[in-house]
Amino acid sequence: MVGTEGVLRLYDEFNFPRGDKFIRRHVGSCEGERLRDTAYSPQAGLKVAALFEALKGLLIILAGCGLLALLHRDAQAFAERLVLHLHLNPARHYPRIFIEAAARLTDARLWMLAAGAFAYSALRFVEAYGLWRARSWAVWIGIVSGGIYLPVEAFELIRRPTVLKVALLVANALLVAYLSFVRYRDSRELRRRRSSGD
Repeated sequence: MVGTEGVLRLYDEFNFPRGDKFIRRHVGSCEGERLRDTAYSPQAGLKVAALFEALKGLLIILAGCGLLALLHRDAQAFAERLVLHLHLNPARHYPRIFIEAAARLTDARLWMLAAGAFAYSALRFVEAYGLWRARSWAVWIGIVSGGIYLPVEAFELIRRPTVLKVALLVANALLVAYLSFVRYRDSRELRRRRSSGD
């Protein structure tokens, strides 16, 4: 098939009466078809989901590195400075819980928390790789791991609604819904191929 650019060149050379809109609409191009298919394909959505998961993994790695930075230091003093730096009242409920939790941190607990953060980020990166490569196992990981958080996020939103909690719940729900749609569509396509092949 001649590409759109080639047809437009012929149009210019021979001065056909029809415009380029007609040619683009009725002839199309290999490049245009590929771009149009990519813009609406689930692969583009899976790549966005993969980037989202990779970003979550990166944030968790940064948190793990922050935990390791607290080794052999006074975590409670750091927590108090952080609360004051953020202009929070240390006597309030959540800042007080944060400071008390920091006071109970030992080097062994910091290592354990950092190891957990690195393991969790590894799972996020594996999922991001699989989503980028459109692997069905990665879609399942995304559905299950995202679906586990939905009830917790909904409960937290009902308990104390904030804009951040709403944004997280909506983003996670959209991700799970999209991945569920992709999985459903792929399984339906597979059943259709099997039935037509038999």
